[in-house]
Amino acid sequence: MRKLLFILLLAVSTLSAQAKEAALASDNPELEKRVMALSEELRCLVCQNQTLADSHAELAMDLKQQVREKLSSGMTNQQVVDYMVERYGDFVMYRPPMKSTTFLLWVGPFALLIGGILVLVRKLSRRQANQSEVPDTDLKRAASLLEGANETKDKA
Repeated sequence: MRKLLFILLLAVSTLSAQAKEAALASDNPELEKRVMALSEELRCLVCQNQTLADSHAELAMDLKQQVREKLSSGMTNQQVVDYMVERYGDFVMYRPPMKSTTFLLWVGPFALLIGGILVLVRKLSRRQANQSEVPDTDLKRAASLLEGANETKDKA
């Protein structure tokens, strides 16, 4: 009896599970190519470093649908990009343009790399300079200590 009840419950639960269907794409393959091309250029606003084409977030799907609607209404690719930038800022661009507001974004990593290399070279040159400046008295003292240690070993 329990097995029958379990099987019945399992059958009912699988019937009630609903799979979410993918959003209907346009019948126009040329339009879909344009949507995918623009989706590669626009960033998902909620994902970490993903394009709209790569993301499966609901917001990304909504933005893709907006792109599809704008393109089907007759807007050019550039007009759609301009609309998205106007609405969401330069952050929506996967590769933001070089401007005064994004200058640090483009130049910052290179400046940090060059600064790190300069600091490393400076520290290594100072270390080398400090090692070469060992006073002669210290060298003589070290040599005499070594000689004394060798003499003790020979006697033992």
